[in-house]
Amino acid sequence: MDAQLVTLDSQSSRLICRGEWNLANLVKIKTELGKITWPKQSKITIDGQAVTKMDSAGAWLLSDALKNISSKGLTTQLEHFSEQTHALMTLVMKRAVDTQQIPVIKRQNSIARLGAVTVQYLIEFRYFLSFTGELAWEFTRNIFHPIRWRWRELAAVIDKTGFQALPIIALLSFMIGVVISYQMGNQLRNYGANVFIVNLLGLSVLREFGPLITAIMAAGRTGSAFTAQLGTMKLNQEIDALNTMGVTPGELLLLPRLFGLLITLPLLTMWADIFGVLGGMLMANNMLGITAHDFLHRFQHEIPMRALLIGLGKAPVFALLIASIGCFQGMMVEGSADSVGKQTTRSVVLAIFFIIIADAVFSIIFSRLKL
Repeated sequence: MDAQLVTLDSQSSRLICRGEWNLANLVKIKTELGKITWPKQSKITIDGQAVTKMDSAGAWLLSDALKNISSKGLTTQLEHFSEQTHALMTLVMKRAVDTQQIPVIKRQNSIARLGAVTVQYLIEFRYFLSFTGELAWEFTRNIFHPIRWRWRELAAVIDKTGFQALPIIALLSFMIGVVISYQMGNQLRNYGANVFIVNLLGLSVLREFGPLITAIMAAGRTGSAFTAQLGTMKLNQEIDALNTMGVTPGELLLLPRLFGLLITLPLLTMWADIFGVLGGMLMANNMLGITAHDFLHRFQHEIPMRALLIGLGKAPVFALLIASIGCFQGMMVEGSADSVGKQTTRSVVLAIFFIIIADAVFSIIFSRLKL
């Protein structure tokens, strides 16, 4: 039969602890402590001379036993415990006190949470207005000092955001044209109106799908890159180094990105229009029997020039939204690398959101103007 790990000597009011006070014997020690009948009034001496090992679980149990004895109006005193055990007991008892002092955080109701989120967005909007004002001032200052323009950085941005994006924009636009022609062609064929696929495809691609798909692709590809690049530079204190050297981030980093995308996005939109119409034309030929000659002949007579101009007119607005949001979120990075990922995600989501909002506003305006 296993020896008891804790016994109470009623004559001397001495609680004798033995053996290993660790996690393996935790249940047994707790059971034995629960069976002890404590005296009414006395001073309990806890003798730890026979304790061979004690871990944090045993120290916690002993600390809990001391609190239980004190709650019965008894006083306690530790004797013959090793220095290591005393240090462990002190640490456990301090942690127990700290845990009890942790305040209970009340959960906010839905209205309070909505208010907190609203205030946070208003503060961020104020920062965005300040950021936009700084860019406008930097642009105004550089107009009168052309030597300050960073043409090499601008060319690098045009290459990365424009030239390197040509393949993915072409492929995506071509597939969009194929899908539109296939879906609309099925319906038009039922009514014998195959030839009207040219009208539907031309208007939808030039006015809506071309600029919208290009802008969404730029938001995911370019806007996120702007945020990640600027955020990493801010974490590495490269932007602080630029300020120290007297070179403003707006001059070297922000304006080239803004004007680079402002130049490339209309060109990418034109590129997307070409491949969108090309994909629809090939699908119309295979599915509806409309030859390329007939398609292009009807296209130039039925699709007005204003459809192309309206689509291209949206591109600069989309470019300003993507570049400004991407750069702003990059400059908002702080703390750690986790902030880079968070702000990059916010950049893409906000850019796509405001692109769709802007496109809806354009649709309403053009509808009122009967364009």
